[in-house]
Amino acid sequence: MTQHRDPVHGDDEQPSPPPPVAVGERPAPNPLPTHLEDLADRARGYAEAASSANTRRAYASDWSQFQAWCRRQCLAALPPNPQIVGLYIAALASGTTTPSRKPSSVSTIERRLSALAWNYAQGGQILDRTDRHIATVMAGIRNSHGRPPVQKEAVLPEDVIAMLETLDRGKLRGLRDRAMLLIGFAGGLRRSEIVGLDFGRDQTEDGRGWIEILDKGVVITLRGKTGWREVEVGRGSADATCPLVALQTWLKLARIAHGPLFRRVTGQGQSVGPQRLNDREVARLVKRTALAAGVRGDLSEGERAGKFAGHSLRAGLASSAEVDERYVQKQLGHASGEMTRRYQRRRDRFRVNLTKAAGL
Repeated sequence: MTQHRDPVHGDDEQPSPPPPVAVGERPAPNPLPTHLEDLADRARGYAEAASSANTRRAYASDWSQFQAWCRRQCLAALPPNPQIVGLYIAALASGTTTPSRKPSSVSTIERRLSALAWNYAQGGQILDRTDRHIATVMAGIRNSHGRPPVQKEAVLPEDVIAMLETLDRGKLRGLRDRAMLLIGFAGGLRRSEIVGLDFGRDQTEDGRGWIEILDKGVVITLRGKTGWREVEVGRGSADATCPLVALQTWLKLARIAHGPLFRRVTGQGQSVGPQRLNDREVARLVKRTALAAGVRGDLSEGERAGKFAGHSLRAGLASSAEVDERYVQKQLGHASGEMTRRYQRRRDRFRVNLTKAAGL
């Protein structure tokens, strides 16, 4: 009987299977034709632009921690296994991922789940978060450990004025910080949006928006979480508290006409560098000036220290602007009025007394 010879593998050889991929590694993509390499580079750039650098860093950290937990438990992180992920989130909720780990909050666990799903998706794999091993465990965690969200204190207009008085107007750092506080408050901006501003359009690769100075105020164009939006910051009622005046003073004395708007200041507060500020500097500025100004002096020093952050400016505008809610919603870039109302925090409780209004 005549044997048929395989022209590639010989008489009786079977095709060799592809080499196994080690746990924690993703299969290498098939090589592309040379003429598509530039297009592939562009595609990778667009893929990176789909999420912020901060989000990617957080997701990378979450993935590393999940892998480390899997190694300690002698489990495989790949391929996605809902049962393993369910055990992991149970460990997070109970604080047993490491000997020194405290129980994670519900919001932290939900972010970790999002990070795992994102990382799996980058390798072309799907984590089914609706699988019972994940969904039912997560529902139980929410029921057992859910707490009202811990919100940062809103700084109101009188607080901002007091905070401005703690800054040195004779130094560039003080002038920069005045402009940041006023623009951040009046614009209802996130801390990343404040430091992501450029002087003009398309001036830097990492910019998240730019300004246009007009007679009546500043128009800020932003690329935010929900897409592009414009924010109008009008002139203030006095030069001392006017965001436009503070911004123009900073730009003039810092000699900024291109690139990042808010930059590092060195040389004892008198020399302006080219580097963009990190968004954490906004949180530190708000906390430092709020504490120095004695905001919420009715609380203990320890309580006050954890009350203020970058979001205090955004919440302050939402809580104090006495205008139709839709205007505040537009300024903050919220998709719904419900989200805007979450930012409204008042210290004058029972200002509206529905009990008396009802006749009791």
